[in-house]
Amino acid sequence: MKADLRRLIPGRLARISRASLTGARASAAAAARFSAGHVWQTVAGGLALAALCAGIVAAAVSGSGSSPGRRAGLQSNREDVAQHIVLPVRVPAAELAKLPSATTYATTPAAPLDSAPLAVTGGLVVRPLKPQVVYAGPGKPPVAVLPTAELGGPTWVPVVQTSPGWDRVLLPTKPNGATGWLYTGAPGRPQVDTARSAFLVRIWVGARKLSLYDDGQPAGTWTVAVGANGTPTPTGRTFVLALLAPAHPTYSPLILPLGFHSNTLDTYGGGPGTVGVHGWPDPSVFGQAVSHGCVRVPADGLSALSKVPLGSLVVITQ
Repeated sequence: MKADLRRLIPGRLARISRASLTGARASAAAAARFSAGHVWQTVAGGLALAALCAGIVAAAVSGSGSSPGRRAGLQSNREDVAQHIVLPVRVPAAELAKLPSATTYATTPAAPLDSAPLAVTGGLVVRPLKPQVVYAGPGKPPVAVLPTAELGGPTWVPVVQTSPGWDRVLLPTKPNGATGWLYTGAPGRPQVDTARSAFLVRIWVGARKLSLYDDGQPAGTWTVAVGANGTPTPTGRTFVLALLAPAHPTYSPLILPLGFHSNTLDTYGGGPGTVGVHGWPDPSVFGQAVSHGCVRVPADGLSALSKVPLGSLVVITQ
């Protein structure tokens, strides 16, 4: 990315307190005992979101005159969850200094790959309030450090799986589909900001279509240009990494870099081959496979996408 790119912070995010997620994760963990493992990983985001609503209602009832027995039960539930939180491994300073920073310029070879690359989440996103160690799993070795900023804007990454005291997130690094676990169970002040994005972007490479959804409702569909045969648009689930406004735009007034990279180009235009969504001045390209991997959208589509919050999920299918 060029140095003259100015950052914008788009969209709306519904902030969620970390405490309100405790009941949701406890309920999700209980549901997991009755679910096949691979099915649970695919629908964990949806179950956690449904359980979150129940947790918020329960908290509201508790705070407005619930019985002592009910309050005791909730407290017991929280303590039970706390007892099952796996603590992170200690990372010495020397080892911490050697970990890659999880940015679009980095490679994280030890990061586990996404186990459900086409699944949709409940929209949960997190932002590190200070650099966070990223682990291979709860109680497993570290693989990277997630910084507080990406391409000049705040870091927001989508949560694709949860466990008591832990969030599994998508990373913007190579290889595509890299994930990692953030420890969120530390007592005291939260280490991450938690929110929910109502937006989902879907891209169909073969059909050359991009659709935007807001709270599950269609908000627009556009015919787009995708990667050429030699430089195809990668598939899987990723996220909106940043919103950039070039000071002197040539082909697009806005660029939305994604947490994906070209599978055929190690570098492009001085950058690491980051795939993005942007406009294009010549409308004849829409519906064609002509780009270097990026997705080119019409002006009205770009305007709609500019309102999508950072960290929002993008699912690209063939």
